[in-house]
Amino acid sequence: MKAYCKFESALDILVGKWKPVILLQLISNGIMRFSELQRAIPDINKKMLTQQLRELEYNDIVYRKVYSQVPPKVEYSISDYGKGLSTVLEALNDWGETHSEHMNELYGTDRSGNK
Repeated sequence: MKAYCKFESALDILVGKWKPVILLQLISNGIMRFSELQRAIPDINKKMLTQQLRELEYNDIVYRKVYSQVPPKVEYSISDYGKGLSTVLEALNDWGETHSEHMNELYGTDRSGNK
């Protein structure tokens, strides 16, 4: 089965609490600067955002454009290759929303366990 199953290689790219969130922000908003991503994802710290962006850039999912100016300007966007994940991420996000609603109907709680 392992020779045919490439699910693990796909998950390796998406593993991490913040990668899917970062990608959905970039898919929704197009080009974003680092500070814009920080504002859009307030719970992520600067170190983690930097690390996750570097890993996504290494895997050619995110494109990083650096402008030669003072102060430096850096923009992030989904690479052409990374755009192939858009459908998958949007479907997972939609399923997550449906699941949260389902759990609320079953148990009267939201995802965090609050009543």
